[in-house]
Amino acid sequence: MPVYLILALAVVAETIGTTALKASEQFTRLGPSMIVVLAYGVSFYLLSITLKTIPVGVVYALWSGLGIVSIAVIAWFVFGQKLDLAAILGMAMIVGGIAVIHLFSSASPH
Repeated sequence: MPVYLILALAVVAETIGTTALKASEQFTRLGPSMIVVLAYGVSFYLLSITLKTIPVGVVYALWSGLGIVSIAVIAWFVFGQKLDLAAILGMAMIVGGIAVIHLFSSASPH
């Protein structure tokens, strides 16, 4: 399986875990709490696989940056948490940084 697909799946798992973390209401609801633990476990396992190919700094930058943007979009639609212009611009810069790493960094496999 291509390493970037594995990384994307790690981001999806992390996003599911973070969404469930909000829904767990500080771990007072069993179902969402169990999803948090499982999703983060899957995410970290998948991250560990990507570290065979991609340097840890690049993996973490991609995973955390894509996770930030993903959870912000989910929070907007699922939880009604609106973003102001500064937040949107900041996230656009994160996406831009991810693009620079992916397209131009020799530390990232192409």
